Amino acid sequence: MRAVVVYTDGACKGNPGPGGWGALLVAGGREKELFGGEPATTNNRMELTAVIRALEALTSPTDVEVHTDSQYVKNGIESWIHGWKRNGWKTADRKPVKNAELWRELDLAASRHRVRWHWVRGHADSEGNLRADALANRGVPVRG
Repeated sequence: MRAVVVYTDGACKGNPGPGGWGALLVAGGREKELFGGEPATTNNRMELTAVIRALEALTSPTDVEVHTDSQYVKNGIESWIHGWKRNGWKTADRKPVKNAELWRELDLAASRHRVRWHWVRGHADSEGNLRADALANRGVPVRG
């Protein structure tokens, strides 16, 4: 199984507001940059979308090291999602899970790979995170 290191980030100009997502995939000395955005979204939606699009870009089962500066993404996929699924996509206080459709997409995308999740401090010393942040900002739609 091949190995890929992925750095992801989301950006939002206003929350909600126009937002972008970015992902940097690194494998065997090669890099791939992905980015996109939406005119009206939230930062958490962009953080989730970045990881989903990165995992979907991998065409075969892969060992993946995902680096995200989003505690929401890391905690959600590693712990909270198990309870949400058990509770029919409701939170512990029986409210609908926010962004449930994106969590389902992420769960499916991650299930095709062997993923290890890493939290990195945003805008700090991680070159990969800084590049993912720049890609996310490139993805933010410009208001006309």
